[in-house]
This record gives sequence, C-alpha cells and structure tokens, in this order.
Amino acid sequence: MSTQTTDIRPAPRADGDALLAVRDLTVEFGARKDPFRAVDGVSFDVRPGQIVGLVGESGCGKSVTSLAIMGLLPKRGNRISGSAVFEGTDLISLSDKQMRDRRGRDVAMIFQDPLSSLNPVIPLGIQVTEVMERHRGLKRKQAMPEARDLLEKVGIPDPNRRLKDYPHQLSGGMRQRALIAMALACQPRLLIADEPTTALDVTIQAQILTLLTDLVRDSGTALIMITHDLGVVAGMCDEVNVLYAGRIVERAARHDLFADPRHPYTYGLLGSIPRLDSPRGQRLNPVPGSVADNLPWTSACAFAPRCSQPIAQCREQSPELVETDPGLDGPRLLRCFNPITKETS
Repeated sequence: MSTQTTDIRPAPRADGDALLAVRDLTVEFGARKDPFRAVDGVSFDVRPGQIVGLVGESGCGKSVTSLAIMGLLPKRGNRISGSAVFEGTDLISLSDKQMRDRRGRDVAMIFQDPLSSLNPVIPLGIQVTEVMERHRGLKRKQAMPEARDLLEKVGIPDPNRRLKDYPHQLSGGMRQRALIAMALACQPRLLIADEPTTALDVTIQAQILTLLTDLVRDSGTALIMITHDLGVVAGMCDEVNVLYAGRIVERAARHDLFADPRHPYTYGLLGSIPRLDSPRGQRLNPVPGSVADNLPWTSACAFAPRCSQPIAQCREQSPELVETDPGLDGPRLLRCFNPITKETS
C-alpha cells in the first residue's frame, strides 16, 4: 500500500546520541490491586533536529506518555516507572521544583486545546512574557518586545494589539499560534506537540505544521509529534511509532511505514484514510471494533480481537517488539506473530 503525500519535512540531522532517550516507560492508574496500565513499557529516542511521531487511536497512550515525560501527571492515583533521560538527566526522577526549572526552558509542550490551556482572565502578552521572566530573568518591560516578535514570528497579525487581547478575543488558529509562541519563548531543545492541529480548518493546519517544521529546520529543535492524523505524519515525521493499548506495535521510518505497513493495525489505519485517487463510491476500510476490544498484553496480543488475520498464537502468547527486515530508510521494529506481507495486502 502506498500513500501520496506532500513532503514539508526538512532533511533530518545526524547528531549522534539521542537528546531524549525514553526507556521502558510505564504509567498505571487506579488501585494497586487492579491498576489500569495506560502506558506499557514504551521506549524510543529523539535526536536533535529529528521529528518523531507517536501515532494511534484515542486511548492508546500517546498523551499520557508526553505528560509523564513533562512531569504533568497528578502525583496521586498513578505510578510511573522507567526513565526519560534528557541530556544525561532522568526527567522522571526529578522533583517538582527541579522539573519546573526545566519545563519551558529546556523542554516545552504545545497542548491539544489552546482555549483551556490559556488563562482566560490574563492578557496574552503577560502569559507569553511570564515564561521569559521565570526562566530568563527578564523584567516584563524587557520581555514585551520579545513577546511581540514571537507573535509576529508565528504569524499573528497586528501583534502589538494582540498582546493586550484576552484568549477569547482570538480565533482558534491564533490561540494555537500563541501557545507555540509561549513554547518557543526560551528556545527549548525539545518540543512536544500534542495534537496541535485539532479542531482547526485544513488551511490553518497546514500553516501550523509548516511553522513547526521551519522551527526544527532553523534551530535544530527535537520535536515529538503526537497525533492520530496519518496525513500529518506523512508530511513531517522522520520516524513513526505506532501505539496500541499502551505499547509500540510498529516502528519505522516514515517512507517505509507508508509504502509497506507490516502490522495489521498500521495497515488498517492507512486503509481508513480517504484517497483522492480511489474510485468514486469506494467504501473506506476502517479498523473493526473499538479500542475497548482488547486482550491483556501479559497473555496475548491486545489487538487480536480486531485483527484482520489472527492466528491461534495471537490469543495464547504476548508478542515481543523485535527487529524485522529493514526498510529502505533504516531498521524496523514489529510486534506481531502474523504480519502483513505484500502477498496478503
């Protein structure tokens, strides 16, 4: 299966060691006797200038992974294990105060819903300058010109006036751009974007994605793109991690994943995308069932009840994430007993 896309991604930089190395990250919610495991042993690397995608349906653990890395999960009612090593420091092990010193300065996040992420009773300018005052020691009078330049950089018209506006006075696209400006205020080395184009029209989506891509190209910032939209992945990401029920089920370079998906879940996600070159009236082929139709990873493949080609082993044994035949652009990892092949696709 192949998908035609427009490439807006810059050439990746090969800077050696990972800027962020996530290893065996696990997040559990609820009672100790019967906890719900939202993230189950996730591991991946992000290098400077690289865009890494975390892809999957709602509920697969994408956002929880990012919140755990950022130290934004509530302190009660959950348990986090594993590590997220950023420039030699494990972010998971930092105290609240230590994490506040890094959050916004070294690691920043663009949240999914800008209206709920911005303070509704504080003008936009104060919210943008607050980051520079906290981490760079600037006075508000010094920070305001930089805030104006940031709003102009992210494409907000008439930035002098917008600094005085409240969030409700901005459109959805402007609010999302304002969040990006706040994230860029201290020039972080790692940026996490959690569904940054949700609820935006396609024109504004394209502008936001181009803005993020230009950031990576110009500054070498590492970017984790969290999305369920494979069109976003096709145009931006260097490497793609497909998550299902809290675990990575397939990892591949972007071109390899789209040209030759191996996991039935990845194949199903790609098959559910409308295509301009499809015959008129052709029905989409969605992934059957829902994310609630799972088996426990401890004794089976969680995707088996929804799989298009399950075998007996899928319901009797838990598959490991192992390296498979490499693609044209690099190594591939797969968690599947009966993967898709060109003969079965």
